[in-house]
Amino acid sequence: MSIDVNNESGTEVDEQAILDIARYALARMRIHPLSELSVIVVDTDAMEQLHIQWMDLPGATDVMSFPMDELRPPAKDDEEPPQGLLGDIVLCPEVAEQQGKDAETQHSMDEELQLLTVHGVLHLLGYDHEEPDEKAEMFGLQAAIVDGWRAEKGLEGPSPAPTVS
Repeated sequence: MSIDVNNESGTEVDEQAILDIARYALARMRIHPLSELSVIVVDTDAMEQLHIQWMDLPGATDVMSFPMDELRPPAKDDEEPPQGLLGDIVLCPEVAEQQGKDAETQHSMDEELQLLTVHGVLHLLGYDHEEPDEKAEMFGLQAAIVDGWRAEKGLEGPSPAPTVS
């Protein structure tokens, strides 16, 4: 799996954890090991510009996903996953930090960025949360991936509750 993490935000973030959880999520979703992903960490000004340009919405947001080859997890266990370019995930640590503080179960900026990375990966794989059934499926999968990664890493406690907008 080729995953690049590029921090352009000026904020210190745990880039290794972002890389690790992205790799874990893609492996768990059975994405081809030669697929490529880019994660970019930006400040609020850059995120606001992207949010306006692509979503026509004001203000910075927490995470945005820009799919490339529209890869999907294999439907069957014996199906060979396609290889390709997943796309880009853009994260904003300043928004993540505030969301972690505001969450029902307060958590760190880095924990929120880990959650947002998984959220972004799932969006790249075609998952969405516009409808209640889609939201239940996506957020359930998101929690299972984050919890599995945290357990594998020996981190205590369940994953942070979803704060993704």
